[in-house]
Amino acid sequence: MPTLYHIGFGLEDLGDPRPSLALLSGDPQRAHQIAHTRLQKARTLSENRGLNSYLGLLPSGKPILSATSGMGAPSLSIVVNELVQLGIRTIIRVGTSGSIQENVPPGSVVISKAALCRQGAANDIAPPEYPASADPFLTVALVEEAQRLGIPYALGITASVDTFYEGQERVGSANPYLLRNLQGITEEYRRLRVLNYEMEAGTLFKMGNVYGFAAACVTGVIAQRTRAEEPLLDAKGLAVERAIDLAIAVAERFA
Repeated sequence: MPTLYHIGFGLEDLGDPRPSLALLSGDPQRAHQIAHTRLQKARTLSENRGLNSYLGLLPSGKPILSATSGMGAPSLSIVVNELVQLGIRTIIRVGTSGSIQENVPPGSVVISKAALCRQGAANDIAPPEYPASADPFLTVALVEEAQRLGIPYALGITASVDTFYEGQERVGSANPYLLRNLQGITEEYRRLRVLNYEMEAGTLFKMGNVYGFAAACVTGVIAQRTRAEEPLLDAKGLAVERAIDLAIAVAERFA
């Protein structure tokens, strides 16, 4: 198989044995962080179009990928499709999110068992009524590892939306007008017991169910939307480290 256009590498770059699991981060710096602080013998596969990918070994010696999805579902859909073409059969998204529940504080993590999916890319994968559900075995493993490691977590439904500002009902942006159907949407979701906002999990989950791979998502909480719109940079480092800790621990069990 030739080099795949967007991710910038092919089967011949993956070595033997080939990895079957990928940790997927929206931020290329986080993909680099995972590879170079948590994996052994990490090497760069590609830094193409900002979609950086790295191959390395878990402490157990099992090979995995740390890859970048880019921001949002359209970019993620391209990367995931090409990773699956190369034999990846388990994908754990390691991301960040904003809590919309008072009992889900910054610095904790959200383990998403399913997503309320308001994403155009997902509608090209399956119809809107098709469930956006995570792999149950990966999800339970994330919960078990959070309990073992003493990491504060919440398990529940995530709202996956396409935009950071309008779609998450942020009013302090360049757009002076928020559409009427989005005014009050955060409170509506809060009453539906949705835990958080993020921008990729719903499409990832639908792709997993349609394509036939196992998908899960753990996100570090870096904003408390019951209090303010802005991300809390002081909480980001801890939240991301905790999300990575969980993903690595579960990768050891499934890689």
